[in-house]
Amino acid sequence: MSSRRRRFVFTMWEGGGTLPPELGVARRIIERGHHVHVIGDPTIRERAQAIGADFTAWSRAPHRTSLDPSDDLFRDWEVRNPLTMLRNARDRFMAGPAAAFATDTAEVIDAVDPEALVADTMMLGTIIAGQAAGLPVAVLVPNIWMAPTKGVPPVGPGFAPARTPIGRLRDAAVRTAAKRLFDGGLPALNAARADFGLPPIASFWDQVLTADRILVLTSAAFDFAATHVPRNVAYVGPILDDPQWVEPLAPPAPGSSGPLDDPLVLVGFTSNFQDHGAQLRRVVDALSELPVRAVVTLGQMLDTDEVTSTDNVTVVRSAPHGPILQEAALAVTHCGHGTTLKALAAGVPLVCMPMGRDQNDTAARVVHRGAGLRLSPSAPTAEIRRAIDTVLTDGSYRDNARRLAAAIATEHRSVDVGAELEELFEPVSP
Repeated sequence: MSSRRRRFVFTMWEGGGTLPPELGVARRIIERGHHVHVIGDPTIRERAQAIGADFTAWSRAPHRTSLDPSDDLFRDWEVRNPLTMLRNARDRFMAGPAAAFATDTAEVIDAVDPEALVADTMMLGTIIAGQAAGLPVAVLVPNIWMAPTKGVPPVGPGFAPARTPIGRLRDAAVRTAAKRLFDGGLPALNAARADFGLPPIASFWDQVLTADRILVLTSAAFDFAATHVPRNVAYVGPILDDPQWVEPLAPPAPGSSGPLDDPLVLVGFTSNFQDHGAQLRRVVDALSELPVRAVVTLGQMLDTDEVTSTDNVTVVRSAPHGPILQEAALAVTHCGHGTTLKALAAGVPLVCMPMGRDQNDTAARVVHRGAGLRLSPSAPTAEIRRAIDTVLTDGSYRDNARRLAAAIATEHRSVDVGAELEELFEPVSP
């Protein structure tokens, strides 16, 4: 632990599953005796202050003032094409408003005089401000590795690693298309860099890759890219903190309306709105026809009257996933990174129904590691029921999930994310 108290600025956004791990990193830094100032959407204020951080809201940069779906910056539930999804992220958040994010961040840097900047991987404008101020800059990747990387399937389509020449050609073609797409954001990025006195970059992802330290908040044993990333990238293991809005699960006990020797299933879908009420109802219908007990956590964006309990399925607004997973035999999920890694850290296999963002690629890793099955988000009830039954009855899924749990536990023992950030202030050995 550093003997000197340091001042950090963290930049965050209302990204649903990105927030618990990033606030978890900030909390760990505060617990190590350092000062943290968070810049984020106004909706983050109370959560940041609850961990002991100071807070400033975005003003010029795009931000959410409520959790209403109409206030969503991406509205990605309306998008089915992965390239369109990536283009929207580029133009609406990553590159298009880079100058606005940089200006807001620079004002906070001037006001609080931090010694380091810690930025979400999508907030490229904030990295620009940190570099222009001469600060050491760390980037947090709160999910799998996203930058196009040779030897790794490109993100978006949910590809498994290529095993044939045709598969490698497929990956190369999609990587080229993705690079061309993201490089369409270079003019906005380089304009923002010029405004702050920085030279132009040649490639979109250079804005991330030139950070002093990049910390990937997932398991190296789970991700595909761990042996392919640049030298300034470190896998530090998943941060498994529950969201602060989660409430304790009130009695009765999970699935107590079913026989207690029936396997327990946790159903946890996105904390963002992705128009997934009908999908959850099909999951409940499938579970209702099986000899299981189940707990469904709806999250903040669905009302409890949209998905209702049955004799063996208990539907609640929220509950801590950790204690349920200690007893669970299976998790059914959209395959958001946080829910997925919590299940795997507990040795629980999954049925994955990805809906967008990085979920299809996270699901590809679950399937490749033999720890679960992937279904379409539109899968009918009968198909969901068969997948649940398969994963529950085939012990190989459980065994592979337990192998990943052991790897994650080893990673947590060997890597300290707080110490990694403190190394921003130490000379790096050649």
